[in-house]
Amino acid sequence: MEVMNSTGRRLSRARLPEGVAGMAMLHAIIGDLVGDDADEVEIVVGIETGRGPWVHALVAAGYTVLAVNPLQAARFRDRLGVSGAKSDAGDAHVLADMVRTHAHELRPVAGDSACAEAIKVVARTHKMMIWERIRHTQRLRHALLDYFPAALVAFEDLDAGDTLELLAKAPTPAQAARLTITQISAVLRRARRRNVADKAAAIQAALRSEHLGQPELVTQAYAASVQALLAVLTVLNTQIKTLNEQVDAHFGEHPAAEIILSQPGLGTVLGARVLAEFGDDPDRYVSAKARKNYAGTSPITRASGKKKVALARFVHNDRLVDALNAQAFNALRRSPGARAYYDLQRARGVGHNAALRQLANRLVGILHGCLKTKTLYDEATAWPGAAQTVAA
Repeated sequence: MEVMNSTGRRLSRARLPEGVAGMAMLHAIIGDLVGDDADEVEIVVGIETGRGPWVHALVAAGYTVLAVNPLQAARFRDRLGVSGAKSDAGDAHVLADMVRTHAHELRPVAGDSACAEAIKVVARTHKMMIWERIRHTQRLRHALLDYFPAALVAFEDLDAGDTLELLAKAPTPAQAARLTITQISAVLRRARRRNVADKAAAIQAALRSEHLGQPELVTQAYAASVQALLAVLTVLNTQIKTLNEQVDAHFGEHPAAEIILSQPGLGTVLGARVLAEFGDDPDRYVSAKARKNYAGTSPITRASGKKKVALARFVHNDRLVDALNAQAFNALRRSPGARAYYDLQRARGVGHNAALRQLANRLVGILHGCLKTKTLYDEATAWPGAAQTVAA
């Protein structure tokens, strides 16, 4: 930690411990420096994160807290020296000098409500669990491909509950071939599958078909590994369902939930993710363009001389971009205006991903307007050109 005055002179430097002790030490250092002029001195703090106990404690103490992107700090460090040297003390000096000279260009920590913070916690954990399920499902797929390819033919969804139960009962090709129609049908009924008889017959036929395999000893080793993966996937399915309920509960309590759910392509889970990543600080985004820039859906322009090109942003919030792209894809089936806008981009020769990103960009602007005016989504207002085309 380094304290610097407005002229760039270092007033204090210290290594602060974690927790309450560190915060108390910081308050003591600043209190000694400002003395009786505390009401006339503005304390601006630069920190390389926008969340966590330290950030909340600094904001609660009345300091102006600026969240500095680590990439910004690294670029600023190069201005002060080109040797490549790096240390905690040097990083503290860089942050202090950066806040002193460029505070007007840095983003203050968002003042999100406790409800929005709670939604962020459960929505991010829910998404993380889904990503983990995908990773473990791919591991299961690769293992089955190596020793039990018939299972990949028999089961469409490897992470489905009935698939996990049947594989747990018979993790080897020999055991699976002995499964009866009655056993398979019982599992399918518990999973509430339709056309149980036909599906059970198809699964049994696939499991009893001839495929290349491994020696018995290797097969048993693979079966033990698959049993571990099945146990992990079973737990993940349970926790994802539990967290889904938590996302619904927390999101339903937020005052902006109705507006967000009125947007095309946004349900409870996607809407919660969008709200969580954007936050609900009403002063954070001064315009729709600012929200689009933060979302990473708006292009960046590179211009030099007579050359000018618009490129996609590759530095962005991955969770937010994932949610917005999913919204845009869903909106194609739910909003005639969104569909018309997408088709127009495709007719101009724009690729699918680029057209979807441009649609997501438009939807972010529409969401910004609805949140600012506290109005629900209206198809005719959002896409006036499309409405005229349909009427014609």
